[in-house]
Amino acid sequence: MKAFNKKLVGERIKFLRNEKGIGQNLLAKELQLSNASISYWETGKQEPGAEAIFKIACYFDVSADYILGISDD
Repeated sequence: MKAFNKKLVGERIKFLRNEKGIGQNLLAKELQLSNASISYWETGKQEPGAEAIFKIACYFDVSADYILGISDD
């Protein structure tokens, strides 16, 4: 069983955001979240909750498993 890695979650969110060419502010606005939340997740200071993971997965058209590091697809 894999261990949860909140640093990897942040890295994946940052990767997806950079791949789409958007800043933290725009992502926060699009997902109706705070700028601080995006920053904290990307730096590993906090981890996103289930609703935030759902929003991120839908926005970037990836699976929640990818964001959580369960899969690489």
